[in-house]
Amino acid sequence: MSAPELIRIVSRSSPMALAQVERVRAELAALHPGIRTEVVPVTTSGDRWMGDLAKLGGKGAFTKEVDASLLAGEADLAVHCVKDVPADRPLPAGTTFAAFLKRDDIRDALIHPGGLTLDELPAGTRIGTSSVRRIAQLAASHPELECVPMRGNAGRRMEKLAAGDADALLLAVSGLERIDRMDVATEILSVETMCPPIGAGILALQCREEDTETIDVVSGLGDPDAWREATAERMFLHVLQGHCNSPIAGYARCEPSGDLSLRASVFTPDGKTVLNAHEWAGRLDPATLGTSVAVTLLRQGARELIDSIAH
Repeated sequence: MSAPELIRIVSRSSPMALAQVERVRAELAALHPGIRTEVVPVTTSGDRWMGDLAKLGGKGAFTKEVDASLLAGEADLAVHCVKDVPADRPLPAGTTFAAFLKRDDIRDALIHPGGLTLDELPAGTRIGTSSVRRIAQLAASHPELECVPMRGNAGRRMEKLAAGDADALLLAVSGLERIDRMDVATEILSVETMCPPIGAGILALQCREEDTETIDVVSGLGDPDAWREATAERMFLHVLQGHCNSPIAGYARCEPSGDLSLRASVFTPDGKTVLNAHEWAGRLDPATLGTSVAVTLLRQGARELIDSIAH
């Protein structure tokens, strides 16, 4: 089968999203130097809306315009952060994931102008974040801190921090690395301190199902460990059927031996109730592991907890 001469890549138009596309273009150029790439940037409803995502319909706010461009034939390849792709419903009909790229750092970073760590922050410190996952975990571990709503790309949030809208920020390490701003990080939080979102640090390459030429080309960029980890995490979220206001966190990990594990938690927004599960699947099917961990949490009352949260 002949390879395409040009691959049009659609992505969100934010600086971070475009940096992610440049990674894909570089890896494609190294693997297939004869193929040209072109960027098709789109501004999503999630990028335009600075309020509560739940009022925008929540999940899919950062992907639906990208998906529409792909399905309309305006682009051949979409680049998504896996954490932004809804897992409680199938991918848009006619599309498929062709590859998951090697995973980046899944941890969160604290940014504090005075250089303080999370444990050193005085009571009443305002943390800029709109993530229900971060808010719930901070409420559980550091109830003396105050979370203030803050959305926008990483650069915009740092501008708001400088303007005094918050005293500190929590941002993803992978995002800071992609825009080359790790210099602002005061502390890298362990996954035990701040459990990451499902799909953290993984970029997914999505194609139209019938476009076998593009699928064959970009599938070579895929990382087997990232595929197993993303599959387990997304199946976990699918079975749990959480909504956009559900504080859910978790991550799968492939060991050098090939063994796969999944650790996950469900919280109440105030952090007073935390349900935990951690299971190993050895080398078995990652989707089965995701299902098993979700069922374990459902047995602990995750369904009632999730359904009790307004959305």
